[in-house]
Amino acid sequence: MALDGQGNAAGKDPQKGVWKSGKGKGRHHPKGRQLQDAAWAEVRALLGDGPHRRDLLIEYLHLIQDRFGHLSAAHLRALAEELRLSMAEVYEVASFYAHFDVVKEGETPPPALTIRVCDSLSCELAGAQALKTALEDGLDPTVVRVLRAPCMGRCDTAPVLELGHNHIDHATVEKVQAAVAAGETHAHLPEYETYENYAKAGGYEALLKLREGGDWEAVQAQLLDAGLRGLGGAGFPSGKKWGFVRANPGPRYLAVNGDEGEPGTFKDRWYLERTPHLFLEGMLIAAWAVEAERVFLYMRDEYPAVLEILRREIAALEAAGLIAPGYVELRRGAGAYICGEESAMIESIEGKRGLPRHRPPYVAQVGVFGQPTLVHNVETLHWVARICREGPQVLNATEKNGRRGLRSYSVSGRVAKPGMYLLPAGSTITDIIDAAGGMAAGHRFKAYQPGGPSSGLLPASMADIPLDFDTLQPHGSFIGSAAVVVLSDQDSARAAALNMLRFFEDESCGQCTPCRVGCEKAVKLMQADQWDQGLLEELSTAMVDASICGLGQAAPNPIRMVIKHFPEEI
Repeated sequence: MALDGQGNAAGKDPQKGVWKSGKGKGRHHPKGRQLQDAAWAEVRALLGDGPHRRDLLIEYLHLIQDRFGHLSAAHLRALAEELRLSMAEVYEVASFYAHFDVVKEGETPPPALTIRVCDSLSCELAGAQALKTALEDGLDPTVVRVLRAPCMGRCDTAPVLELGHNHIDHATVEKVQAAVAAGETHAHLPEYETYENYAKAGGYEALLKLREGGDWEAVQAQLLDAGLRGLGGAGFPSGKKWGFVRANPGPRYLAVNGDEGEPGTFKDRWYLERTPHLFLEGMLIAAWAVEAERVFLYMRDEYPAVLEILRREIAALEAAGLIAPGYVELRRGAGAYICGEESAMIESIEGKRGLPRHRPPYVAQVGVFGQPTLVHNVETLHWVARICREGPQVLNATEKNGRRGLRSYSVSGRVAKPGMYLLPAGSTITDIIDAAGGMAAGHRFKAYQPGGPSSGLLPASMADIPLDFDTLQPHGSFIGSAAVVVLSDQDSARAAALNMLRFFEDESCGQCTPCRVGCEKAVKLMQADQWDQGLLEELSTAMVDASICGLGQAAPNPIRMVIKHFPEEI
């Protein structure tokens, strides 16, 4: 209900109570925050005409954050009114995601410009902490806000920071000052293969042939023959998913997981910034295979250039008639690592907090809006297109150390040439370091993270293990998303593990106590001069056994690895 200038319900007699709170008593307006006409008008203008959907709540919050630089209580109240939601429901979503700044009455809004300095392992090795301190000392805090932030998927150019939406690679104070002075706060788009160029080279011919009369089971068999497995980290055979989803009555959906948040991982960004249509064709082939009525493409907010590329190229697909307008919905994450977990991503697609669901039921049965949903990672769909265009041999023709296929390794840390390297799946860390130009000058190989912080740390003495699915499990680790970070004799394994646990402490969704409290407790114990190994092991066991999702279950791996392989440091 709108109010007049005196805060009374418009059109009501201010002398008469209209909401009763007790016998003989009345109030002139309901309890809680009151709807303000000006804020309501601003929100309506941002949302535009047409039906306002509950599942687009996060998109609407982005509109407000982008326009005003924060989320005021008045705007949240107006958004709740417009969507016919409770204020609590809007607030709990807005406060869950790191990229939203909720400002209550009487609080000072943040400065117009925000700098987020990545403090994940690769950037910390490259001096991110000193950079953040120097920026805090050298910039006016009333004009520029400096924050620490988790991995931005640019570990190959560490240290990295984000100035507004402009990423500065190999960041220095001088680069930042120059960018601030020039107003360089927007994303810079790299050169990439457009729809026109991709189509001229035979792009989408495979999709069109399949749509004309293809057999989805034959394509599924090709994927299995190629050995394609889920490349978001789980490694489940990709083709089998299609049958699981098809076994359930429709409508069915496809949800693409582009929330590449595992520190050290940047392979999906690397592909999307160069050949986005290989991924998009694979996405549409998968959607065809399960007869998906709609595709939800969930992309992390830390990739503004990728988001713009996808907006443009999805529009190009619509203009070319390959997809109907609105068939692919591009959803923008808001800074929550947990949304890389498939069910948490689906909750976020539905406009909710990214809390992992209990399973069963699995998302192939009950996914987006309760319907059967196929979930694929970005790189997985890149390979779906290549297999359909080039045949299974594009993967299974390569063999090394008894392993078949290719793997996209994101390599950073103490190597001469950090970057994304496409190598045989049986490659060892020695092969990967060689591909990256060897160790950086003055550094001697000490340890490595084979698949993100969830995989822990392995010593240099274990350099002969093929980094592939199923090969690392006997050693208490796993390949995950193939995020390889190399440490040298100048680094502390103990400090690296603490960096990883601080990340998990920040990114725990808080839903389950073992993870929420366990990560916080672990960080405190790991800061002691000497680790209480017995207590840390008890804590690790509780987290692994009782956490709802993989975050809490894998968070103790860095602790256990350091205790086992680097006892001299603790």
